[in-house]
This record gives sequence, structure tokens and C-alpha cells, in this order.
Amino acid sequence: MINLPGQLTIRTINGRNGDFNVGRLSTSIGEFVIKDALLDQYNEGKYRGDFVITEIRPSYYTTGGRLVVEIRAKLDSMTLDDVANLSAEEADRLSSTELDPIDEEPSSTSTPDTARKPHRHKSSPSTQPDDDAPFGMETSPTSAPITPQDADKQLFGTIWPIGPSVRLDTTVDRQRLRQQCARLGELGYELDFKLQLWTLSSLKQPA
Repeated sequence: MINLPGQLTIRTINGRNGDFNVGRLSTSIGEFVIKDALLDQYNEGKYRGDFVITEIRPSYYTTGGRLVVEIRAKLDSMTLDDVANLSAEEADRLSSTELDPIDEEPSSTSTPDTARKPHRHKSSPSTQPDDDAPFGMETSPTSAPITPQDADKQLFGTIWPIGPSVRLDTTVDRQRLRQQCARLGELGYELDFKLQLWTLSSLKQPA
């Protein structure tokens, strides 16, 4: 593990899973590709600070019929001092055809037991599944609809309820982290990149 000063350039790319961020870290010992999940919290730009690197390794993947070889660094943490906008030239250095890190992760496969269609027992007409119920699920006449608060509780998990400020757990899966960031934006939160803390803006209150 080493701690190095440097500049992290982040570019936002729109992929099939939605927007995601990729970065390049320039340091005194070289330039490295950064694809850690924690980048998805940040806006596009150039960030100066100190970076704790736990691993440097070569990485290979194919995209658009070509083989891409790059040197990646894995971040443990970072302390950021300031941010500046990207110039057009700097943005061009970060290819807009980068592969989404989610697509590089092994896809989960269902076992025969979990993939099998749930068995439905015969029921009386009064307990027949609702035609509007999700596939394989039955609704109960007494079941309450899911409220926005219930959905938020499920999305944020162990950090729910969120107060005026919240620090996200960047070790959760990438898709959930991106959804959390998007939801916080909808609720009027903004990321303080220096504190790495989402804080409720005084200009907008959550609905």
C-alpha cells in the first residue's frame, strides 16, 4: 500500500447500464487507469489530492472487436483538495468507448432450483393470482402497496434512515451504488467531494 499525490481525471460515459465513470490517475511513478466503484459518486472533472493505492496490475478486456491492455491501480481511499473542469482535449484522452466495469464482472448464474418457475398450488377463485402481479408472484388482498419510503429503505439498506448528511458504502455492488447516487440527487443531496459526504442542499428539500 502506497500513498501518492496526484491528479485524478474522471470522465462520465453513457453505457447500456446507464452513466458510469472511468478515471486516469497521474502520479510521479506513472499513469494508471482507475475503475473503482467509488468513482461513480463524482462529477466529471480533474481532482487533485492524495491517493492510497493498494494494487497495481495489468488488465485485459475486449470491446468493439479489439483487445485493450491497460495498467490499473486499485484505490483504498483518497483525500481530494480541489477540482477543475475537463478541457475537450483531456476528455478525448479518456475514450468514450470504455467498457462499463459492471460488464467486466462475472455474471451471476441461477442454479436449476432458483431458476425453476415457482410452483403454484391450486386455489379457489377468491385467492387466484392477480393478473397485474409480477411473474411468478401472487398478491394478497391485504398486502399494502410499496411506498417511496419502503423503496428507499430497501435501496439504502444498512445506512437507512438517511439524515441531513450521509456517507455511502462504496463496497456495495456497483449498480446499487449508482442507484443510491441517483436517488440522493433526486432528494436534493449534493456530494461534498472533499468530505466524500452527501449533504442535503438548502435549496431543495426531498419530496
